[in-house]
Amino acid sequence: MARDTGRPLRADAQRNRDKILAAAVRVFTEEGLDAHFERIAREAGVGTGTLYRNFPTREALIEAAYRNEVARLCEAVPELLATMPPHEALRAWTRRFIDYATAKLGMADALRAVVASGTNPYAESHELIQAALTSLMNAATAAGAIRTDISPTDMFAALAGIALTSAGPDQREQAERLLDLTLDGLRPTPPRGPDN
Repeated sequence: MARDTGRPLRADAQRNRDKILAAAVRVFTEEGLDAHFERIAREAGVGTGTLYRNFPTREALIEAAYRNEVARLCEAVPELLATMPPHEALRAWTRRFIDYATAKLGMADALRAVVASGTNPYAESHELIQAALTSLMNAATAAGAIRTDISPTDMFAALAGIALTSAGPDQREQAERLLDLTLDGLRPTPPRGPDN
């Protein structure tokens, strides 16, 4: 990975790094392992020297790009919960999860190359995503917006299933329908009246 001095990056350096990571996800998703650093640098609006200073190897860039996607997904939770009701935050986050899964699917060959080099880019991703989903579901449960008998682990399994079957860019409409179906299934069951 890029050298870590323990000091935060200057604002312009952090912006460049963020642009590089976003461009890397797009380019590796489109071109896989054949992606050229020059194209990534051009799409990020930086020089190749800046890219290489941040990410001296292809594997370092791929791993950082993937970890950045996980971080963006998980770090969205507090803002979503602060700006919308919990059930809407959960719905919005599931859409972001599919965006993440689509990027991961597109980068599959590149990520396999990182794993083959002896690094595990997935080391903490499952736990981080599970924690983010748990926060959302706890908030929605506390608000009475979702059932209490569905665990975050169950919901993660459902989202993973949708991602496995419908995370391709051309399958977005199907993914949206499946997310709606899954989220509708989380609604609390109304109490049964005496005539039911």
